[in-house]
Amino acid sequence: MAKLLREYYELCEGGVCQDFLTEAEKAEVRNNGALYLTGVMQRADARNGNGRVYPESILRREVENYKKLIKERRSLGELDHPDDSVVALKNASHMVIDIWWEGKDVMGKIKILKHTPNGQILEGLIKDGVQLGISSRGLGSVREEMGNTMVEDDFQLLCFDMVSEPSTQNAFMGLRESKNHTNIFTKADKINRALNDIVGGF
Repeated sequence: MAKLLREYYELCEGGVCQDFLTEAEKAEVRNNGALYLTGVMQRADARNGNGRVYPESILRREVENYKKLIKERRSLGELDHPDDSVVALKNASHMVIDIWWEGKDVMGKIKILKHTPNGQILEGLIKDGVQLGISSRGLGSVREEMGNTMVEDDFQLLCFDMVSEPSTQNAFMGLRESKNHTNIFTKADKINRALNDIVGGF
């Protein structure tokens, strides 16, 4: 049975890595007070503190699927970690605007939503110097293999949330039952996933 899987990572030191911003984004920071966070969002083939491992092939597939949400500007996340498999718009605090690979690390860039209540809370936390972490939320099964907990092929990456737990180089882990995950993706999302699987097989 698919469970809600969550991983925690620390962002770049201070949370903001200017070298990952485009010139236009840097100008938006200077002129409009925009806030961006960048850093490691997930890691492949590495055993986490609880022994969970995300195989690179599965994570690459899910990152490709997630890029579609980024392109459509639907890649929202929340503060903390709700025990749900759906991102609630009323709780949105940020939007992932870019995601890419650096070796085995999934890197990402997040824009704080300045006009939502939770986005304003997140902005306040950042400005007050609160250390923040990034945490992936997804659905999937796991199996035990030689002392590791391997994430299975049915894993679906849902979103990335901002969390307050102390973040370290390794992941802290939360594992909860999902409430309802039958209608997470639209029909178009499911078709896109199937096409990515087919193309990825060649």
